[in-house]
Amino acid sequence: MSSPTPFDFFAPCPRGLEAALAAELAEIAERVPSQAGAPGFEAGAQVPGGVHFRGGWTVGMAANLHSRIASRVLLKIAERPYRNEQDIYALAAEQQWERWFSANETLRVDLTAIKSPLRSLEFATLRVKDAVCDRLRSVSGARPSVDTAQPDVRIFAFLTATVCTLYLDTSGEPLFKRGWRLDKGAAPLRENLAAGILRITGWVPGSPLYDPMCGSGTFIAEAAQIALGVAPGVERRFGFEKLKQYDVSAWQAMKVAALDAKRAASANKSTLPIFGSDISGDMLEKARANLARAGVPGLWLKQLDARAIVPPSEQPGIIVANPPYGERIAVRGRGPRGEVREPRHGGREPAAEAFSRAQPDAADSEFFRAFGDALKQRFAGWRAFVLTADRSLPGQMRLRESAKTPLFNGALECRLFRFDLVAGSVKSRPGQTEQDADAQ
Repeated sequence: MSSPTPFDFFAPCPRGLEAALAAELAEIAERVPSQAGAPGFEAGAQVPGGVHFRGGWTVGMAANLHSRIASRVLLKIAERPYRNEQDIYALAAEQQWERWFSANETLRVDLTAIKSPLRSLEFATLRVKDAVCDRLRSVSGARPSVDTAQPDVRIFAFLTATVCTLYLDTSGEPLFKRGWRLDKGAAPLRENLAAGILRITGWVPGSPLYDPMCGSGTFIAEAAQIALGVAPGVERRFGFEKLKQYDVSAWQAMKVAALDAKRAASANKSTLPIFGSDISGDMLEKARANLARAGVPGLWLKQLDARAIVPPSEQPGIIVANPPYGERIAVRGRGPRGEVREPRHGGREPAAEAFSRAQPDAADSEFFRAFGDALKQRFAGWRAFVLTADRSLPGQMRLRESAKTPLFNGALECRLFRFDLVAGSVKSRPGQTEQDADAQ
């Protein structure tokens, strides 16, 4: 049941989206029905990679169900200075884990650290696991089993140079796993990063949104769910459902309301001004299937080369794109014999290697020059936002960015460039270098 004492939560997110997540959490809290005696939402500090907040169980559950930007929602259990692994063991062993779960639930422990003096983080992780198991054995006579693949309960430990913080995960699978995207394409953009970018663009439902390189449809599916009020977590389960203390009746009411909203969205026959195109017909088929699973009506989708695009609506709006590179520009993901090739960026490579491979070749430069020409010649009054790991992109497009936001796609550092499009203008100066462009 809900406790009169508020819980402390931490919601991690892609780096660069902390302010967007804080604003989103405040909006979610406004929609949570107030309960007599239950703590309300209290905004906390924004830190690199996440946002702190306080509230009752309903606040934490609503954040899981409705947040599009958070990666998880973690419940803070304890925090204390440490000097060695034994200090960490002692902190974990003192906690009343039996309040939250029993030895019948399977367990996983993850540990991350920033500037920790410990020589082995693996050993520190093992000490946390041992402490939790020893605690449960002392109170119940049984130890939980470890399941690293699909655990019932996940515990996270975070170490700074001097402080250890223990969290209980309330999400389970990461929140960007909405459950609707079964075919991701070659280089998927995580859903929560896409949602955060949509918020940064200033796009609002009812105004036009166009992704001219939509791939499997991440941007347009997120936008359509936002426009129709479909909760991103409506079709998935959450970690808190395995915990003893969560408010079952409040969650059932919240889930029923979300399912009703999705059914209403599926029955909605109105046309949304959300548009997608891609050079690959195969990718568009994947996008259509993903949109159907996301519970949104059929959107405008066309097979088009991004260099040949024209405005899909008379009213100017927002263009958003996460462009491919190299071979994937010509025919997305296909080599000369039809084999699928790895993307130039956004895959599972180490960040440094992925960035080095994201540098443009001659074909990339020709494509982006033509794409930039299409934008400035045909999309006057629109605003374009392009996510890329290549900081020379504005120069290649011969457009000067009006803003740029550092964001991380996984471990890969990117920039979200904003271009305010004016008819017929070429905004880059002759002879401008990559360094010049990045300094603007």
